[in-house]
Amino acid sequence: MQNQPTLKIEFIAIMALLMSLVALSIDGILPALAVIGTDLGVTNTQDHQLLITMIFLGLGFGQLIFGPLSDSYGRKPIIYVGFLVFAVASIICVNTNSYEILIAGRILQGIGLASPRTLSIAMIRDSYEGDYMAKVMSFIVMIFILIPIIAPTLGQFLMFAYNWQAIFNVQLGLGILVIFWFWKRQPETLAVSNRIPFRSATLISGFIEFFKHQQALAFTLISGFITGSFMVYLSTTQYIFEVQYNLGDDFPLIFASLAVGVGFATYLNGVYVVRIGMKRIALVSLAAYMLSSLLYVVLFYNQVNPPLWVLLTFFALQFTSVGFLFGNLRALAMQPIGHIAGVGAAINGFISTVMGVGIASVIGAYVSTTVWPLFLGFTICGFASMVIFLLNKPMERTI
Repeated sequence: MQNQPTLKIEFIAIMALLMSLVALSIDGILPALAVIGTDLGVTNTQDHQLLITMIFLGLGFGQLIFGPLSDSYGRKPIIYVGFLVFAVASIICVNTNSYEILIAGRILQGIGLASPRTLSIAMIRDSYEGDYMAKVMSFIVMIFILIPIIAPTLGQFLMFAYNWQAIFNVQLGLGILVIFWFWKRQPETLAVSNRIPFRSATLISGFIEFFKHQQALAFTLISGFITGSFMVYLSTTQYIFEVQYNLGDDFPLIFASLAVGVGFATYLNGVYVVRIGMKRIALVSLAAYMLSSLLYVVLFYNQVNPPLWVLLTFFALQFTSVGFLFGNLRALAMQPIGHIAGVGAAINGFISTVMGVGIASVIGAYVSTTVWPLFLGFTICGFASMVIFLLNKPMERTI
């Protein structure tokens, strides 16, 4: 562990791009959901959400596979294995005419992407800790947010210029470039002396160790509620703007504008987190998240959708708060379990992602005629998160 940690720009860029492969695979197909459904004979438009939620399901379970393996064999080899799974899944998605097989391919994509997503966090934890880890995570998330800004526009362009299959092909090509850079330039972060022999009991013992740490569990549960509310936005946003607001052509621009707010918040978090402390920032942001969603629920109860600018204002408040939360919540959960960073990141990701899929599936089913159920779900998730946060024991700041 570094005594005087320094920002390594290339490390930040590589980790951000590894994490961004997930965002590229999700956000890039958002403009094409309706077209894919039509081409493959989907009659229920709400089934389009499965192309988003099922990749998250794969992510959740994939983390349980790759996290423990990385603690035994190193981070880099397991990232290569995961990317190979993603590549095979992408080929399946491109060459199928069945919506059911496409869904299966999306689950397999999620399983493969769980490796770079989870192990990039483990590599960050191998190198940093405490508030400084939160600072590094903030800058990584800031770069990561650039992908949601450009991915829908790229996906729409590819769909109109070629077809929806081209989106998957380009995602795979860009992924190959990222993995090549990772292979050439990023050293292994887990020393051989720190590796844990792989046994069938590794995951079980990791679970037991993980649940011994109240802080790790508490902030993992909070991450699950915030992930779930954000996931339901991702899975319904295309339907909201294209169907409820009839703004299909403007969807990429609207999506990108909201992502900018998240990116700006993560930048500010990176600048101030060491000075203020990640727990204090997370508490204020969580309160803002809950209160802004509650305000929408009260103002627009039993009403039709408000004007677009009103909705975008509330979304901006929500996702600016999310920008301050994501990096800090993950760093807070990982802080006490650095000695099992691979297994810990896997369990953290599994719990929060599976929670998110369940939350998104329940709330998303009610977003049919208005956006109000979405904000009701935000409010419930925010309230539950706040209760868990306040019940958790105080933590001293570490740098």
